Amino acid sequence: MIRRATISDKSRAIELLRDSRLGAGFDNPAGETGFVFPFVPEYAERLFLNHVRGPYVFCIVHDVDGVAQGILMAAANEHPFGPVWIARESLWWIDPAYRGGSTAVRMLDAYEQWAAAQGCRFVGMAGMGNDPVVAKLYQRRGYGRAETHYLKALG
Repeated sequence: MIRRATISDKSRAIELLRDSRLGAGFDNPAGETGFVFPFVPEYAERLFLNHVRGPYVFCIVHDVDGVAQGILMAAANEHPFGPVWIARESLWWIDPAYRGGSTAVRMLDAYEQWAAAQGCRFVGMAGMGNDPVVAKLYQRRGYGRAETHYLKALG
């Protein structure tokens, strides 16, 4: 079941955030950019709480028998370049053991519906790395590549 996250999901959400970081390769200093950082549970907790409590924020979980096995967090705001509202995903992770079926599609459906209800004209998703499965999912749903960000390590 896909449902809105609640404060009672906090401990599991922190675990999912830790797992998403590992899945994205943020522990691999040999990666292309060297973009690594430590996992700090207090930061994960703050991120989760900000997406549950704040205005114009969204947080849903994929609930399996009362346990969150996936999480999608996003925020909506007016774009800084002009008077148009846009929703942007902050984090999306589904435990690999609970992927498949229509879970991802149902989570995206809920996110897009929320964004539309906020008055957003655009909705954005991020892709870490060059995962063709994720790219195909986004393209099938009508997402197009909008920007490519580059990172350079300093020091």
